[in-house]
Amino acid sequence: MPPIQDMTSAASASRETASSEEPTPEATPPETASPEPASPASGTTAPDTSAAPFADAGLLDALQHQVAVFARRAEQTRLGGVGQVRNSMDRAAYLLLNRLDQEGPMGVKALAAGMGIDSSTVTRQVAPLVDTGLVMRTSHPEDGRAVVLELSVRGLARLEEVRSSRRELMAQVTDGWTEEERDAFTTLLTRFNGALAARAARLPGAEQEAPGEAGAGESRGR
Repeated sequence: MPPIQDMTSAASASRETASSEEPTPEATPPETASPEPASPASGTTAPDTSAAPFADAGLLDALQHQVAVFARRAEQTRLGGVGQVRNSMDRAAYLLLNRLDQEGPMGVKALAAGMGIDSSTVTRQVAPLVDTGLVMRTSHPEDGRAVVLELSVRGLARLEEVRSSRRELMAQVTDGWTEEERDAFTTLLTRFNGALAARAARLPGAEQEAPGEAGAGESRGR
C-alpha cells in the first residue's frame, strides 16, 4: 500500500486536474457510483466460508509437525530407557509383557483384542518370548483344553528391569516439569493415542500394529 502522504498528494493532483476542465454530464459520475452490496436474501452473494473448516490450520500444522518430530526422536532414541538396559527390549515385547502383567494370564484372542492387533500378529510376536522363557504357555484354569499365555518369573523380572529403566528416562526427559504438567501431558497423550487407535479400527483391513513393532523378544545388538 502506498504511503498515506503519497495517496493524499495524488488525490489533490487529481482534483486540480479535474477543476481545470469543463465537466460534462456524461463525464461526471453520480455520487452513488459504488454499487450497494447484494443482499444475502437476493441469492446473488453467498458468505465466504471456504476457510471456516481450516480456521485453525496454523495450529494443526504445528501439531502435525510436532508429532512428526516426536516420532523421529522416539525412533532415534527408541525410548528404551537408560543405562545397560537401554534398547534391550523392543516395543512389541514390552507391550505384550506389560499387558500380561496388568491383565494376568489370557488366551491369544483376548490378548490380541486388548492390544488392538490380530491374533496372527500376537502369535508371531509372542513366539520368541516363549522361546526365551519370558512367557509360558499353560492350561486355562477353568478349561484344561484351552491354552493361555502367562508371564513367567523371569519375564516379570525382565519387565521390572526395563520398566524401571524407562521410568528413569521419562524422569530425565521431563525434568523440571511439575506433577500437574506430567499428569496433563499423560492424559492428553493417552487421549491422542486412543483417537489414533479408534481411527485405525475404522480402516477396512488395516493392521493396527504400529511400525517397528513387528518383532518381539530380546533385541540383539541394538
